[in-house]
Amino acid sequence: MADGDRAVANFLFEAGTLKLHKRTGWWIAGVKDPESVAEHSWRAALLASIIAELEGADPAKAALLSVWHDTGETRTGDLAHISQKYVGKGDTERIAADQSQGMPAGLGALMRSIIGEYEARETPEAICAGDADKLECLIQALEYQDQGHKNVDRWIVNSQKRIRTESARRLAEELLKTGTLTWLREAMGESK
Repeated sequence: MADGDRAVANFLFEAGTLKLHKRTGWWIAGVKDPESVAEHSWRAALLASIIAELEGADPAKAALLSVWHDTGETRTGDLAHISQKYVGKGDTERIAADQSQGMPAGLGALMRSIIGEYEARETPEAICAGDADKLECLIQALEYQDQGHKNVDRWIVNSQKRIRTESARRLAEELLKTGTLTWLREAMGESK
């Protein structure tokens, strides 16, 4: 076995637990079986690439930042904002350092760099990835609202307030006007 392969294998199994970690804030809104962190991260990465392209940033880099943005939640779980008020959100850079311990040097450095850049929110790609995180939350809230969950308004409003890029603001406005199944009606050629 090459040096670091065990650490990489362990991390891959650890990252897989994000498919089981639920996004806990939705429980407060009455959603009994909310999306997983992995489900959130997938659409956030897709959104990051879209926002980055619209903003003239690097879509692949924004998606990469977004894919990795919640990997620390394997160690902390997903903490709702009310929980973070009291215990913080966790030291994501320390978690990345622990998670990458024993990995090949270049891979560990890359992992720490990705997490650090995302958390700093200084590069155009990190700003786009951060907006994607907020916009994904807004979309999920709209979907839960359509499923009958009435207590998701604060997620919609707060997500929209935290968006920084013009492209993500425009997308949020369009999402608020568009029904969650409009895509299906239009794809099937049905009238509104």
